[in-house]
Amino acid sequence: MDVVKISPRGYCYGVVDAMKLVRQVAENPQAKKPIFVLGLIVHNRHVVEELDRYGVISLDGENRLQLLEQVDEGTVVFTAHGVSQTVRARAQEKGLDVVDATCPDVTKTHDLIRRLADDGYTILYIGRKGHPEPEGAMGEAPDHVQLIETAADVDGLDLAGRKLAVVTQTTLSRWDTEETIHRLKERYPQIEVFNEICLATQLRQDAAVREAANCDVVIVVGDVRSNNSNRLVQVVKEQAGRPAYLVDTVADINPKWLEGKHTVGVTAGSSTPSPITREVVQFLEAYEGAESAASRA
Repeated sequence: MDVVKISPRGYCYGVVDAMKLVRQVAENPQAKKPIFVLGLIVHNRHVVEELDRYGVISLDGENRLQLLEQVDEGTVVFTAHGVSQTVRARAQEKGLDVVDATCPDVTKTHDLIRRLADDGYTILYIGRKGHPEPEGAMGEAPDHVQLIETAADVDGLDLAGRKLAVVTQTTLSRWDTEETIHRLKERYPQIEVFNEICLATQLRQDAAVREAANCDVVIVVGDVRSNNSNRLVQVVKEQAGRPAYLVDTVADINPKWLEGKHTVGVTAGSSTPSPITREVVQFLEAYEGAESAASRA
């Protein structure tokens, strides 16, 4: 098959920095043991399994404060998704060493939310319920921030007369948020809009949509729990009108997806290790479907 290697793809700088930090702590003989990651450092099981081999314990769960109560000694790592001020304060109370691997783009959003709250704004945060990033961001000013997921959620709001701002989760797509923002601006023309979708996420999505136009099908390599990987599948389907599928490894590729197809695009979520993506590319480059095999026979 013809394979289009969509670029940029794979690791972003926030993921690279987070993984470097954890490895450095794990290899540091002076680090206070045991070492816990408060959640998954990034949403990819291959990355988590690699950290396991370093002796790092990943605590999996949605509520960071509850996870922190499982840690009584050693070092705790805050993931790339960020944590609330309450979690930070509790870690200090417990006397834990703290390593902060929060993505700089997420930190920027946290700073923005605190500033807006201090200025008396009611903040509408467009994000995904149950994802760790909104939990940490909204925890910066819980009395001032309200989560909304879709444009339909706007209809249930009653915020007339308030100073309003809207902030977005960094790993969404601009297509995820534009309808909701449009609805908010219709109801509340005075609302101030802060698009916090990170550049790495947007560049990967734009490239996937652009290159998909020249492909029969697109394969996205990423973990099922990775929000940005799932969004890549979504934007290819909705914005480029091409079939797209998420795979964790080459073993997940269904030959039926490739039947009658000649050109396949490959991209990867920002938390996907490059060797996993290379295996997918190599498999597809060597792939001969039933039709090709029959014609050669």
